[in-house]
Amino acid sequence: MTTDSLRSGPGTTGRSSGGGGHSARLPDREHLPARGSTTAADVTVLDVVVPVHNEEKDLRPCVVRLNGHLARTFPYPFRITVADNASTDSTPAVAAALAAELPGVRYVRLAEKGRGRALRTVWAQSDAPVLAYMDVDLSTDLNALLPLVAPLISGHSDLAIGSRLSRSSRVVRGPKREFVSRAYNLILRSSLAAGFSDAQCGFKAIRREVAERLLPMVEDSGWFFDTELLVLAERAGLRIHEVPVDWIDDPDSTVRIVRTATDDLKGVWRVGRALAVGALPLDRLARPFGDDPRDRALTGVERGPASRLVGFCFVGALSTLFYLALYSLFRLGVGPQFANGGALLVSAVANTAANRRLTFGVRGRDGAFRHQAQGLVVFAIGLALTSGSLAALGAATGSPAHGTELAVLITANLAATVLRFLLLRAWVFPERRATERDDVEARLPAAAALPVRDEAEDAR
Repeated sequence: MTTDSLRSGPGTTGRSSGGGGHSARLPDREHLPARGSTTAADVTVLDVVVPVHNEEKDLRPCVVRLNGHLARTFPYPFRITVADNASTDSTPAVAAALAAELPGVRYVRLAEKGRGRALRTVWAQSDAPVLAYMDVDLSTDLNALLPLVAPLISGHSDLAIGSRLSRSSRVVRGPKREFVSRAYNLILRSSLAAGFSDAQCGFKAIRREVAERLLPMVEDSGWFFDTELLVLAERAGLRIHEVPVDWIDDPDSTVRIVRTATDDLKGVWRVGRALAVGALPLDRLARPFGDDPRDRALTGVERGPASRLVGFCFVGALSTLFYLALYSLFRLGVGPQFANGGALLVSAVANTAANRRLTFGVRGRDGAFRHQAQGLVVFAIGLALTSGSLAALGAATGSPAHGTELAVLITANLAATVLRFLLLRAWVFPERRATERDDVEARLPAAAALPVRDEAEDAR
């Protein structure tokens, strides 16, 4: 991935941040210069990227309108970056002319296509603490731009997205695109447990220090880039702010719906598989509790016993149903003791993996083998309780009915479940030590308040 040319208009600043976010530790949290500072007026707070490919017709009116809107309404220094993905028409000439004509506009030319590739390249080079992008057709009402980036400027959120699926959004588009959009987001919710409402709206923003850590984990360079970015951020516990938008479909859009949908489904499968096996180092994105000086005395904020218990009960309920189904299946060919042992072994492995991820929030492969080994010890205790109950039932009744066996097993499993939770919490997944939490917290600084535009800058 190379940048063929970088042309900046007057008044812009730029530095390549490269991979500065990949160091072992990030610097301590510090506020940027505030109103009245001698350097505040020189700090570009927002960099809005407009990725384009063969957009010679729409590019000039888009950039002129966006630049005018920001100059009129946005209270901080800004930059607009046109990211050209290997256009073959006159888009490069139009973009270069805009960069020379309008202060605060720059032009980046890439040799390869891909919206994700363009965003990754420009965001990695930008020195602005808040990075955003929008589609060149400006389908989204620009009045949503300030509400989009305000939570990032204030330090409240890590990412922000425009949502066309919010109840208060106003959207004009055809039934085919409406169906595809809602179906895609339904797939994300059901397969990847996504909590955000609109993955593909071309109207998003991210804080730079988050992007430096998050972008290296995102593999896609095309349209799935947005979705992958959001899924990983959400799984890492970052805060995603959603803004309802007014959106009008562009009838001349060149997006190939079928091909894009196919690529997105492949991306969903790839990301889901990576998350399932814990292949992504999401702990690198851990956030401290807050930015108040008093928060520095906190060693970390873990999920409380109540929330852990709820998660454990949910996993336990599913595991019990899985166990009973396996027992009934195994019972068709073997005796009750072998059926119980086999069903309990398989369900115990699944239960430990689910509790590791969902209840106790342990991610990655580190310690997975040890956790499963300890889980098997817990399994042995559960096996002793349930097998002992079956043996006692057989001794008392001789040949009990299948329903009676299940009733005894459920009762024994309830007792084993209580003991399993206590052992998992105290022994298999104990609370992390303060030093471990401090090391994780130091990896990503909390959001710092950004500088306010100087009054002299406003007057200018």
